[in-house]
Amino acid sequence: MATVPTARHLLRARDLADARYYEALTVADLAAAAALSPAHFSRCFKAAFGESPHQYLLTRRLERAAALLLATDWTVAAIGVAVGVRSIGSFTTSFRRMYGVTPQAYRAARPPAAGHVRIPLCVVMAYGRPRNRTFREDTRESAA
Repeated sequence: MATVPTARHLLRARDLADARYYEALTVADLAAAAALSPAHFSRCFKAAFGESPHQYLLTRRLERAAALLLATDWTVAAIGVAVGVRSIGSFTTSFRRMYGVTPQAYRAARPPAAGHVRIPLCVVMAYGRPRNRTFREDTRESAA
């Protein structure tokens, strides 16, 4: 029976962090997904991806928070809770360290979410239809 390479197990853990970043995941949870001990998992993860599991998870949370800051009108606290941070103060500090500005300044430097153009569904449906439809249309005209 062939053994599965460690990299495959690490990818499982990374996929878990990507899919459930908003939950209170620990290194032990990620290590369990990779079927490795927490210490060995941390060393292998850092060697494979260049950052610790905790840093990777924090990066995913901050990237999602930045997207929510631009796409919603939620408060910074609500966004922090949505991405799974435990402390809004540490969230703001981490965000500033990564993006160079506070979440409020990041949002203020870009257009408000309400300014995004939203296309009504009826327009999307009308312009999304194929132009040269021939399914059953030709048969009705030739039968008439």
